Amino acid sequence: MMHCRTIDMESYPRRAHFDYFRSLQNPMLGVTVNVDVTALRAFCRAEGCSFYLAFMCCAARAANGVPQLRQRIRDGDIVEYDACGTSHVELRSDGTYGYCTLYHDMPFREYLEYAQAERLRCREAASIEEDDGVEGLYFITSLPWLHYTQLIQPTAGGDESNPRISWGKFEADHRGRLMLPVTLLVHHALVDGLQLAQFYQNLDREVDALAK
Repeated sequence: MMHCRTIDMESYPRRAHFDYFRSLQNPMLGVTVNVDVTALRAFCRAEGCSFYLAFMCCAARAANGVPQLRQRIRDGDIVEYDACGTSHVELRSDGTYGYCTLYHDMPFREYLEYAQAERLRCREAASIEEDDGVEGLYFITSLPWLHYTQLIQPTAGGDESNPRISWGKFEADHRGRLMLPVTLLVHHALVDGLQLAQFYQNLDREVDALAK
């Protein structure tokens, strides 16, 4: 169960910014940064585990370390979750897909076993319905065929404020380091550039910590 609290808007220091960005037709703010995943890729190969799941775990933990990324707009107010899970697409054998919800607040080995079971359950299900509590999730997208420099993602508009975390194909740079393009898209009524930077700083730390 994901718990959340309602922010006191009377004392909220960004109230003017919140109202302004909510009034815009396109209030979304996004950036793409290359993240060094050399050590994480080596770790996953040595351990025989999924790079996709390992990186998703790092990304979710990095986002949960930034309070503003755990905030959502609800009926003109702001709610802040204690922690958020992720929602990603799982392809099925018949060419359709379903949404898979994962949580990441557990030891990594336990997380891997749990995540693999959830992915299998989603592939075998017949429904496209998302799990309850979708408001408290990060939306995950992967584009593993391209090493891209920017990515434009669809949003519902208005007050829909789930952050989107996406990544593409890693490629070696001139130093031989494997660089992964990672995109974070957020609602600017809740998140500023400072918090975008904090996410990527957290992500570097999470990747390094897991790969050790």
